[in-house]
Amino acid sequence: MRSTRASAAVARLNRRSEGRQYVMTLTGNGLFKLRERSEGVEKEICDALDQDEFVRFVNALGPQEIKRVTKNDAAFALQLIRKPKA
Repeated sequence: MRSTRASAAVARLNRRSEGRQYVMTLTGNGLFKLRERSEGVEKEICDALDQDEFVRFVNALGPQEIKRVTKNDAAFALQLIRKPKA
């Protein structure tokens, strides 16, 4: 199914947004729309977007997950920084 990435993005948004429910709709020409469902009423959040734009839009909505960085990851990132030539 073509909409797997889009539906996964909406599922992640629903996990991050406690107390809100978002649904994805697919238009006849293959574009995606995001709607918020509250009290039985659906409110349209965005215009019809293609898959890549839709996923970017949905990922930017709502509270963002804080990426976990271990001590080893931080040390490795420091090693990747280029030192200026003297």
